[in-house]
Amino acid sequence: MSSSRVWILLGILLLGFEPSLTAQQEQYLLPSPKHYTKLEGEFRSKTIAIEADVHAETAVALMQEKLFKVGSMYPTKLTIKLVEHIDEALLNQEEAYRLVISPKGIAIESASRAGAYRALQTLRQLIDATAGQALSACRVVDWPSWRIRGFMHDVGRTYISMEELKKQIALFARFKINVFHWHLTEHQAWRLESKVYPELNSIAATERMPGRFYTLNEARDLVQWCKQHEVLLIPEIDMPGHSSAFERAMGFGMQTPQGKEVLKVLLREVAETLDVPYIHIGTDEVEFTDPEFVPEMVAFIRSLGRKVISWNPGWQYKAGEIDMTQLWSYRGKAQHSIPAIDSRLHYLNHYDLFADPIALFGSRILRQDEGSPDHAGAIVAIWNDRFAPDERGITAQNNLYASTLALAERAWVGGGYGYFDRASSILESRELPLYKAFADFERRLLWYKRRYFAQEPFPYVAQTQASWVIVDPISNQGDLAKVFPIETQYLSDIRSGRLAPPRQRPSYTYEGRTYGSRSYQGSGFYLRHVWGKRIMPGVYEHPEEQHTAYAMAWVHSPKAQTAGLIFETQNYSRSEPDLPPPLGHWDYRQSRIWINGTSIPAPKWTSVHTEASLETPLGNENATARPPIPVQLRAGWNRVLVKLPVDCFGTPETRLVKWMFTASLVSLETGEALPLRYHTF
Repeated sequence: MSSSRVWILLGILLLGFEPSLTAQQEQYLLPSPKHYTKLEGEFRSKTIAIEADVHAETAVALMQEKLFKVGSMYPTKLTIKLVEHIDEALLNQEEAYRLVISPKGIAIESASRAGAYRALQTLRQLIDATAGQALSACRVVDWPSWRIRGFMHDVGRTYISMEELKKQIALFARFKINVFHWHLTEHQAWRLESKVYPELNSIAATERMPGRFYTLNEARDLVQWCKQHEVLLIPEIDMPGHSSAFERAMGFGMQTPQGKEVLKVLLREVAETLDVPYIHIGTDEVEFTDPEFVPEMVAFIRSLGRKVISWNPGWQYKAGEIDMTQLWSYRGKAQHSIPAIDSRLHYLNHYDLFADPIALFGSRILRQDEGSPDHAGAIVAIWNDRFAPDERGITAQNNLYASTLALAERAWVGGGYGYFDRASSILESRELPLYKAFADFERRLLWYKRRYFAQEPFPYVAQTQASWVIVDPISNQGDLAKVFPIETQYLSDIRSGRLAPPRQRPSYTYEGRTYGSRSYQGSGFYLRHVWGKRIMPGVYEHPEEQHTAYAMAWVHSPKAQTAGLIFETQNYSRSEPDLPPPLGHWDYRQSRIWINGTSIPAPKWTSVHTEASLETPLGNENATARPPIPVQLRAGWNRVLVKLPVDCFGTPETRLVKWMFTASLVSLETGEALPLRYHTF
């Protein structure tokens, strides 16, 4: 798609208008299909007969939902036929499909139930894109680049209701997500009912949300729900670490002889209850005192007719000793002859609203373009190390929907632009392929946000229209309040009425040295980013402590208006016990933001605790947990300046200092990005 076409479509989206979609229905498919061919004619009938080898009920429900009259007497047909092979599909035949829409009917061919279901989701999207009008005749041949495309909830730490889980599974299945990883046990609680050892679910054994666990009947029901939506459920019983709840209930550890016997009883109970092919056994973040523990558990689970998944880093396996590994943190390593799932830098609890989804969208899963026997796919994960009692808050603050749909696109389409390195985490020039691809993805993402997620916590808004200039960092020698010429010149320009952008990207001189600037696109930027002990590339190639950065934007508004400001300078990870900012300040670093010379004060923080604790819930520290701040825009050009000092990259109040900022101007009525024009150098 050309850049001009992307911008036309994006402009339409931001202004709230939509074109006639009949002729361009393929432009709204998410994930993008491998092959789409437009054919002559249109399918106009609103009556249809269903003839299906598989998923007949799913097809009937879909067509009735879309206001088709369904009955065997109608001449036009939707056929679903199982075939041995989709010839054009290059891999993952089990999910490949062929969908043909003609004036006479709709035909689906697939090699499996899963492929037929994926085709029906494509049909759903094509129907939705027509806005009730005729379907353009077309031929779609499609298959996934990666066979595992999933999401995980850590319900062991924080219980999430069955209704919420079902809703999310059904919504994500529309976008061809095919795995739900259910992390059921943790230090805090054992969330799966045991009839044999009910003490595991007792209040005495539970540190968080006592009394909240899933009955075996509920678990069976969730497995069936996943099967209806062609989603693989992977239950995780974490062992032998992350097991304090087990120890409180039983009085002994998992690696003792008694512990192993109890685990075998529990694993048999899980296998008899859950009709699933895999059981995940964890094995991460633990000292192994019994060298036979893991091999014994793997052998036992295999004797139950189940395959086994384990975290890496964790137990050291050789080929044949485990069925699949799931890589966590940057240290996870794929191994030859052991299929690997990539979850290394896919922790949504560490994600911000804007910058990290770009990196996820741009990433090459397992540093490969597509899957192979050794490379299975990817799962995004939410780890609620910090107590999070509100389901909607969990979804919003972790930006679950936007980030998981970014994975849905990348894992289906394949390819990518790098693995969370500079090439794939920052939108620089609008002429680069990553920018163009992400702008197109964002257009489709926000289209579905309005249609499928209108009642859901979905804080992501358009950002590809925004443009910022970020200045080279200046040494502040530990004085966070120090004022530099950038700031004084900005305030002088405002007093003089100089709001329009300069002809060239600005530079500044301070103490005989010239500081240049660079342009970036989007609404969220890491100057320095960290994942644990790993430094991730950001705006600055070699960030240093005791420096001050400035970012600026020139924003044109068609009228004087009150806008909403989404702004933060430290995205609080949901896995850290960090303290809230001091009252009256955006952070502990004296960051500031001005709009047309007016300093925008920080909101009143709802959390005022002074002792770091994982049991103290986050309040409104993150921008996604509070309403936008009303700010005034002038008709014409407006100038925004952000000041970002930093002292140390780790402090007693904030363990992992994210030198960053998020800034977006939105409508106070809709919460969506305003149709503003940003100057780009």
